[in-house]
Amino acid sequence: MPLSTKAVNEWADGMAIKLVVPGADPVAARDPVERASAILEIDLAGIVANWRDLAAASTPATCAAVVKADGYGLGAAPIAAALAAAGCRRFFVATLDEGLALRRHLPVSIEIAVLNGPLPGSGDEFVDARLVPVLNDPEQIAEWRRVTAVRGPGPAIRHIDTGMARLGLTLREFERHADELRRDPRFRWRAIMSHLACADDPAHPLNREQRARFVDLRHKMPAVPASLAASSGIFLGPEYHFDLVRPGAALYGVNPRPGQPNPMRQIVRLKARILQVRDVDAGQTVGYGATHVMAAAGRLATVAVGYADGWLRSFGRRGGGSIGGVRVPLIGRVSMDLVVFDVSAVAPAAARPGGFVELLGDEYGVDAAAADAGTIGYEILTALGRRYHRTYRPATAATPSC
Repeated sequence: MPLSTKAVNEWADGMAIKLVVPGADPVAARDPVERASAILEIDLAGIVANWRDLAAASTPATCAAVVKADGYGLGAAPIAAALAAAGCRRFFVATLDEGLALRRHLPVSIEIAVLNGPLPGSGDEFVDARLVPVLNDPEQIAEWRRVTAVRGPGPAIRHIDTGMARLGLTLREFERHADELRRDPRFRWRAIMSHLACADDPAHPLNREQRARFVDLRHKMPAVPASLAASSGIFLGPEYHFDLVRPGAALYGVNPRPGQPNPMRQIVRLKARILQVRDVDAGQTVGYGATHVMAAAGRLATVAVGYADGWLRSFGRRGGGSIGGVRVPLIGRVSMDLVVFDVSAVAPAAARPGGFVELLGDEYGVDAAAADAGTIGYEILTALGRRYHRTYRPATAATPSC
């Protein structure tokens, strides 16, 4: 069944939508879009299409979906619901709390794995919520052994560090526990996994080094499904796919092949309200610190977005937006709630109070914004604030792709 707009907005807002009834407060009855300072549109259909493309590119491997950090800032629950309706059966989150929150929106037949693994004493919550822990070190293995000794055999994923020096069993720890864990009937291994450090750079030698180490270690658990590739790793080729791929950022439109055309659809559109338009003379300074000085007379629009909304301070004097397809530069510093755009090149009727400046869209996506802010698309997405009025373009159910 198609996802309803009401359902996805309930999930995204984390609260029930207020119903308008006769005699209710007339202010509450207004369309929230009319009073929104900024609107963030999230294209669920585009996310599903990106997932299907990644699933097709990695066939016959199973294609999971990473929805950690609240679906990279875009709403894990509506995104996971749309992907589950399209056929995705395995999801990854970062923390136990993320897993518990997502489980409320997905049936227990859908697998949710927690990448950070169990903290001491938290194993019972994994069992109660039917979550799959990723076991990253001997202490987490001991925690899962403690729980399964009482609660019965439980599923788990074993994470091995092959070159990140971040999470995962070291090679020595893996070798020390490999035979013991393979024989222990309390552990029902759902996968053995590692994570590539340089997958976004196909020529980096560490990619092949990590793959070679992973292949050698996999021989210790030959019957267990293997997973190495995330978003960029999928584009390194079939030899990196193994049995399970775990795309994350690519689902949300971040380019998994930096420096090449982006194969993914753009997912977000962000537009912010113009609060005020003013004419200024040459020599006028703009914003905190007077960091911008008008070289000529012009027209400025003050817009309702700032670093409190995740529009990063580093956009100052480098970012931009568009009005009616015309690029308008951001000038001066980004402040907490406001930014200023030079709209001198835009017709006055197009740049007026109550109108919008588009900040993200098809022509200026998260990677372009990241380049202007001196960061990466991941940070642009996950920084998007909670003050935006969020709308979701629904996806329709379809035959499963994996």
